[in-house]
Amino acid sequence: MYAAFFRGSRRAILLRAAVLIAAIAALDWCVVAAIPLGFLYLFPMAMVGSVLESWQIALVATLCTILAELFDDLVWSQPAGISRDVLFFAAFFGTGIFVREITRNRRIVEQHMEEIERQSDARREAEEQLRVLVESSPAAILIADAAGSVLMANEAAYRMFGVAPDALPGKSVHSYLPSLRNISVPEVSRQFFRTVMQAHGRRENGENFLADICFSTYRTGVGLRLATLVLDASEELRTQEVSGLQQLLAASRIAIGAVSHEIRNICSAVGAVHLNLSREGALAGNRDFEALGNLIAAMERIASTSLRQTTSEASEVDLGALLDELKIVISPMLEEESIALEWNVEPDLPLIWADRPSLMQAFLNVVTNSIRVLSRRHDGQVSVAARRHGSQVLVELADNGGGVPEPENLFQPFQNGAKSSGLGLYLSRALLRSFGGEICYRPFASGACFVVTLNVAAEQAA
Repeated sequence: MYAAFFRGSRRAILLRAAVLIAAIAALDWCVVAAIPLGFLYLFPMAMVGSVLESWQIALVATLCTILAELFDDLVWSQPAGISRDVLFFAAFFGTGIFVREITRNRRIVEQHMEEIERQSDARREAEEQLRVLVESSPAAILIADAAGSVLMANEAAYRMFGVAPDALPGKSVHSYLPSLRNISVPEVSRQFFRTVMQAHGRRENGENFLADICFSTYRTGVGLRLATLVLDASEELRTQEVSGLQQLLAASRIAIGAVSHEIRNICSAVGAVHLNLSREGALAGNRDFEALGNLIAAMERIASTSLRQTTSEASEVDLGALLDELKIVISPMLEEESIALEWNVEPDLPLIWADRPSLMQAFLNVVTNSIRVLSRRHDGQVSVAARRHGSQVLVELADNGGGVPEPENLFQPFQNGAKSSGLGLYLSRALLRSFGGEICYRPFASGACFVVTLNVAAEQAA
């Protein structure tokens, strides 16, 4: 019942306290008795103490002290009256302050409990989101203890390792990921691991597969834990190897064609000389001369392989994404040689028609040549620009290396003075032409620029 006096707004509580103080004062004034009623002011002081500040409580306590002294039947004298008033004030003020502190502590506790509840709700929500994320992840996720015993695994882990549902907990993670044996640490160690590696994994039936493994160790209240995320990289490896083989075969066919072309030229020249000598008749019947003719004919047959168009695996290619990958590949190479990179690629480039690995190889070949030339300069710069031009996209790869002395021989095989075979630009042009692309050389004042022309996929389809 008494708690009802303390409920409500601050204004309502003060109004009740004021009415109660007035009622006590009136009762003390009307009732003549030997027992003073001033102690009744303790109750309204408790009420105001729940809503007022300390100095405000002191003012109300002073008012109640004056009223208690004014309306009681006790004779006031200086020593006794002052002592009595001090006791009244101390009792009233102390009651108000005591209730104020209780109320303040109660509010702090309530706020703390609300904060704990909010944190608990947030933690439960985060745990639920994490559980859903782990269970729905296409990557296998394993939690193991310091000894490598699996404590928890998601559904993808059971599928990846070919284990029956709920059969992984308790088994050794090293049976499925042998490379993790090298990172197991004892419980007393304070060293933690955060790294990524590629290694072989093993399924339940003994089949091996290539795995990309991200793992970390952390400490909990019950000991060290190992968290592992595993991706099956076998399909990526197969795709990479098949693509590499196709690129090797395509480049080999072009190189063989170039060699055959050169051999045919030599054989034609030697054959012409042999024919002229045979017409003169001076060497008629000479077996060595006849053997030379047979050798020339055999070489012509060997070199009869013509330079034919390579089979292209062309498709729609996101040129913007491919150029971003090119930037990732060449940036460390340029930084190592202190070569600046200028990048001017238009946003939202259209899809182009190309064989992605061949196009990347052509870009890398041109940039690698620029790096080789600029490595001897202190102010080297490579620029890459791409823009749409009608139904085509132009990619410009330029450097400030001084240009090419004999541009007419750039795309010829087996060039004199080439650093290696002299086939780089020849192969690049052949690969680009295999899917309708082209590359040409454009000189400018301070260097060289190679322009790669590519067809827009929509135009190609039309």
